[in-house]
Amino acid sequence: MSETALRNATLLSVFEQGTPGSRKLAEEARTLLPSGLAHDSRHFDPWPIYVNRAKGPVKWDVDGNRYVDYFGGHGALILGHGHPAVLQAVHAQLDSGTHYGACHELELRWASLIRQLVPSIERLRFTSSGTEATLMALRLARAFTGRSKLLRIRGHFHGWHDHMTSGYTSHFDGSPTTGVLEDVAGNVVLIDPNDAEAAERAFAEHSIAAAIFEPTGANFGRMPLRPAFVRRMRELATAAGALLIFDEVVTGFRVSPGGAQTAMDVTPDLTTLAKIVAGGLPGGAVGGRKDILDMLDFGVTKAAGREKIGHPGTYNANPLSAAAGITTLEIIADGKANQRANSYGESLRAAMNDVLEEEGVRWAVHGSYSGFHIATVDPGTRPHDFDAEAAIPAMLGPKQSGPLVNRTRMGMLNHGVDMTPALGGTISAMHGDEEMAITVSAFRQTLRDLRDEGMLG
Repeated sequence: MSETALRNATLLSVFEQGTPGSRKLAEEARTLLPSGLAHDSRHFDPWPIYVNRAKGPVKWDVDGNRYVDYFGGHGALILGHGHPAVLQAVHAQLDSGTHYGACHELELRWASLIRQLVPSIERLRFTSSGTEATLMALRLARAFTGRSKLLRIRGHFHGWHDHMTSGYTSHFDGSPTTGVLEDVAGNVVLIDPNDAEAAERAFAEHSIAAAIFEPTGANFGRMPLRPAFVRRMRELATAAGALLIFDEVVTGFRVSPGGAQTAMDVTPDLTTLAKIVAGGLPGGAVGGRKDILDMLDFGVTKAAGREKIGHPGTYNANPLSAAAGITTLEIIADGKANQRANSYGESLRAAMNDVLEEEGVRWAVHGSYSGFHIATVDPGTRPHDFDAEAAIPAMLGPKQSGPLVNRTRMGMLNHGVDMTPALGGTISAMHGDEEMAITVSAFRQTLRDLRDEGMLG
């Protein structure tokens, strides 16, 4: 398309003309998969992009379009795509076997590294995903405390199993979502973020087995939690004889080598992990105090006359995931990868807010550590001074959606940047000056495209 034609084209027409291969695959996918998708977050109108290769901080779709990647394997790729050392470890393990159906030495090395990096973890059990990890953490908490109630925070995501569906993007009153039993949803108590008084009432009025939340706030800090609130939750759980569970599926090994709990100096009883823990391959874990994890121990439960929690799992501690996880954790153990990603995040947020001010757009870019979020609402102040915590009430509800959000993401794709559907993303240690320049330029041009189409004031 010529430069003149590009200037006169709409965001939609540019996207459609640039992604015919993705369109063809999406049409086929709709004949095979519900909505043509394997994951809800990949839903995009008119069709999602189909990627066929990736390297470092970038990826290419089937039409040859190159994108700076902030989807980041759903947050799993702190070292970017195809890190040479991780690939070498996985390739070597392929030659030795992909699934032994038996114990193996790699699972011991993997567990030892996790325990070394996360001091609160005395024992751990591997799972195949973050959803499985939070499911096991909940079962451990109920078995250990003998209680049934779970305390959660509205807007926080802990996987898709039955106890976690209400209060994330819908059913904020705690009523069951489609397919979930009322008795299950009824054992979940929901409170608003940073509402210490509501937490105090919940612990006083209910027999709480455990409180679980994302320590930096929902969606990796999109709705940030105050550190004082996190510390207060630790105090309340201890006083009530309940367990405190940190969901570090995203923040684990990303905020710091020891996760958010190390950075915040708050010690949970249980921690759930996935994503980075398996080096970008499928895998997760739940870890914490030995006396709690002993509920999975054959000998300890028999000696105590207690019923053991059963836990099979075909792919628990799969050798390929173990190889990738070990190598990744060894690389990030010194904290340098986290520092690079976190520093890039700080610079990116500042640069994008500069663009907003220069273009006169009353949005804001916020976040912490190696994440960023675009708030397409008037911040009521300079973008650099946006108070995301004060905006949480407006964020509680369906995720950002609608034509403006769709076209913003489309514009970024048109200009070579892939973000998440909520207009944000995670950053790897491989993102650098080139990716920064592309992202900032894409953001500026997308705002101008939106204004040309009458979608900005």
